[in-house]
Amino acid sequence: MKKIVVSGSFFDIGRQLGAFGREAWQQKVTQTALWRTVTALKASTQLREMRASVMTHYPAIWQELQGLAQGLEADIDEVFAWNCRGDLVRSTSDGCTTVAGVTASGALLIAHNEDGFPQLRPDCALVEVTPDKGIAFLSFAYPGSICGHTFAVNACGVVNTVNNIRAVHRPAGLPRQVLARAALNAATLDEAIAILTAAPRAGAFHHTLGQMGDPRLFSVEATASGCSVQPLNGRFGHANHLVHPSLAAVEQIVTDSSASRQQRLAGWSEVQALPDAAAALAILSDQSQDALPIYRLSAEDPDEENTLATMIFTLHAQRVDWALYGLERDRPALQGVMG
Repeated sequence: MKKIVVSGSFFDIGRQLGAFGREAWQQKVTQTALWRTVTALKASTQLREMRASVMTHYPAIWQELQGLAQGLEADIDEVFAWNCRGDLVRSTSDGCTTVAGVTASGALLIAHNEDGFPQLRPDCALVEVTPDKGIAFLSFAYPGSICGHTFAVNACGVVNTVNNIRAVHRPAGLPRQVLARAALNAATLDEAIAILTAAPRAGAFHHTLGQMGDPRLFSVEATASGCSVQPLNGRFGHANHLVHPSLAAVEQIVTDSSASRQQRLAGWSEVQALPDAAAALAILSDQSQDALPIYRLSAEDPDEENTLATMIFTLHAQRVDWALYGLERDRPALQGVMG
């Protein structure tokens, strides 16, 4: 996987991200059925209300979206609709799996499989972003999308990994990808949680959150119907559907793949000793459930998803070590340190 570096104003950052993703946007993203479904809603009342909310609450991120559209050489209304895809439709092709826990040395571990359209595998990147104003960060990036809704760590050591939630109730409100991008500006774990659970919101996400130097880990399920913030004290695994008891009444779509992965994670958490990077990579590479595995490479995947990258974050007192794995599982494609 390629690594790119962008910097400047929020508009400049968006424009550079757009330029990076332009070819894939024009030749692949806009050819998907999901793109046609989402952009057909670009003039809807819901999308106009979400656009007004972003411009009011997060004007800098709106500038980033405008820059993204310019870099893509695309219509801003279509680009904004695409970045609201999970707020507009019930089900999108981005599942994901996350595991977390505390290692034997006391470090925190957050590891994540990013699952998405398999045709975009060569078109994604790890992006190092340094804004003129705000906090620098490192994030996975899809062509045509702002950063933050996948896996990321910022210069304050706040780590956020994100799983899609297919919520049925998705009213007008702040788009989930915008809130995830806003959380990259958080200087503390508590600030990130406050941003991600803000109301009103539109679509739903699950977030696994930690910060270097902070002993806490959190699982956050954020929906338009309510949010649940759950401290994590042991081994934890989350596929891409709501599992917190307090949100049991929230209507959602749980695909067969999501249910299978969650079941496998439950079994893993019962027998796994204190996790480490090797254990996290092993479960995120697991294909023991032949038809519906955690590590997804099938061209016949029922959700039209494959695992595009695996990121392992190890959070220490004053730094976050990270290692990104692609198709080659015995060594990282990229690795580094934040902090």
